Amino acid sequence: MKISVKRLHHIQLCIPFGKENRAREFYSNLLGFKEITKPASLLANGGLWYRVGDIELHIGVENIIEEKSKRHPAFEVEDIEDAKQYLLSKKVRVKEETPIPNVNRFSFFDPFGNRIELLELHS
Repeated sequence: MKISVKRLHHIQLCIPFGKENRAREFYSNLLGFKEITKPASLLANGGLWYRVGDIELHIGVENIIEEKSKRHPAFEVEDIEDAKQYLLSKKVRVKEETPIPNVNRFSFFDPFGNRIELLELHS
């Protein structure tokens, strides 16, 4: 038997309890991600859900323990330089990443320290 994966469905990032409005400012207003309604059975858990391209981004709430980590989602974009300039114009912290062949990429950080990578593929 094997597992037959169809596609990535969602990614979850976490924010501190009670910070949904701050997260909404960043993800909805600054990034322009489309918020979607969570199932009624999960509303009491807090957090937010978004549609990003053809996947979902779930923003959960938990007690955040500050630690360095390599975990992150990566989103493929069409014009990485425009995306970077937009984020910089909004004073979002950007981090240059180690180059890899045929990929332009950088990361940025949400207000809660979550690292998010943007990349553009080229041949």
